[in-house]
Amino acid sequence: MLQALKRVILPIAGWLLLMIGLGLLVTRVLARDWPFTLEDSVNRDLAAGRTGDGNAISGFFSLVGSTPIIIGVTVVAALVLRWRLHRWREPIFLCVAVAAQAVVFFFTTLAIDRARPAVPKMDVSPPTSSFPSGHTSAAVALYAGLALVLATLVRRSWLKAAAWLLILVPVAVAISRLYRGMHHPSDVTASFLNGAACITIAARALLDRTVSWPRSKPFSGTRTATYP
Repeated sequence: MLQALKRVILPIAGWLLLMIGLGLLVTRVLARDWPFTLEDSVNRDLAAGRTGDGNAISGFFSLVGSTPIIIGVTVVAALVLRWRLHRWREPIFLCVAVAAQAVVFFFTTLAIDRARPAVPKMDVSPPTSSFPSGHTSAAVALYAGLALVLATLVRRSWLKAAAWLLILVPVAVAISRLYRGMHHPSDVTASFLNGAACITIAARALLDRTVSWPRSKPFSGTRTATYP
């Protein structure tokens, strides 16, 4: 428990405070400064340029970053990793990274009350702040985390490069959320930072083989009697 507190819980709590600080900086302190003054025009331009094909493609990638899909893919990926590797480090790492970003996202949205862009929205808005993008943050943690695991497992250079192509998924999710009028550019930018930070924290705690996690001793079924 002490190891988890030191290597996972406290770093995540610290990162949460930084994310809230970043949100306050973007939405309160620098809201009227460049480049944040350009965000509304970016959202308007994207909304004005919508097409049938763009709507369909963005709808697909927006769905890819949705909570049910993220949870489903995370569970399946963790089970496959456990089955193929016969160990828990990588599956737990992936689950911790995805769960950590969700915690940071949720509490950040409670602290940062930012309205969504003033353009026609193509999705139903969840009852959370626009800052940061939960879809993007979750996609970064899942697919970039999975890319990191796969890249460390394979030896061939082309397989490593193929594994890192998974990073294109959260990029597509981020663009889709902007296109569909659900987030400001700074929202998705902050989400990349959130996902990357949670991956880093989880990797340092769980993928670093120099870090040893104590194993609980099996219960023998007998107890030693003590007498006053």
